[in-house]
Amino acid sequence: MLTYPQIDPVAIHIGSLPIHWYGLMYLLSFGLAYWLMLYRAERSNGVWNKDQVSDLIFYGAMGVVLGGRCGYVLFYNFDKFVEDPLWLFQVWTGGMSFHGGLLGVLVACYLFGRKYKKSFFQITDFGAPMVPVGLFFGRIGNFIGGELWGRTTDVPWGMVFPRAGDLPRHPSQLYEMFLEGVVLFTILWWFSSRPRPQMAVSALFLIFYGSFRFAVEFVREPDSQIGFALLGWMTRGQELSLPMIIGGICLLVLALQKNKKEV
Repeated sequence: MLTYPQIDPVAIHIGSLPIHWYGLMYLLSFGLAYWLMLYRAERSNGVWNKDQVSDLIFYGAMGVVLGGRCGYVLFYNFDKFVEDPLWLFQVWTGGMSFHGGLLGVLVACYLFGRKYKKSFFQITDFGAPMVPVGLFFGRIGNFIGGELWGRTTDVPWGMVFPRAGDLPRHPSQLYEMFLEGVVLFTILWWFSSRPRPQMAVSALFLIFYGSFRFAVEFVREPDSQIGFALLGWMTRGQELSLPMIIGGICLLVLALQKNKKEV
């Protein structure tokens, strides 16, 4: 069994204001994504420029925050929202959903496209390889905060999380950090480094993220307020990831068929 490194979730205090590691992870992820987008923009033969990248980061950040909060409330705590609709705005109580954030970013991409006259999938194909950067740092933030832990286990690398009882558990945050962050970034960055059929990069993101998340959910503790949501074994995270996998496969087939016709 490994020892969980109990790091203070508050990184620094500015006066009486606590700055949490989780918030710093957001800043790091947006900063690195911005730099990577600029790198790709410089090699886009004028298709993308610095001002567009800056705006896309801003639109994406708004989509992540607003969509992530709404998704958490509606997907994971709808009953509480019905009892107290104003709880939606109590962001200081915590609670973000990746799937909600994804929907928020897709809306942001649509609005960005209307402003800059770019097609929806042109934007998502450009931005998709940067999403794992946020996932990587976000899962580090989850681990430092001692949240979203895994199920009990007897594997040698199991950890006892302070707020999860006395039994060792899978460090599922680190599994997700590696798969959704490192592996997914490597796949998408390599795949998008040369011209691909439009929609193909977006499709690959949906397929691999959905598959990685679906797999890790087998060792991640289900949300206590929901438990197993479908068929007696499927978690809410798996419910939300399954449509991503199916949609990604359909999108990839469509992209390849369209490209074949054009060729």
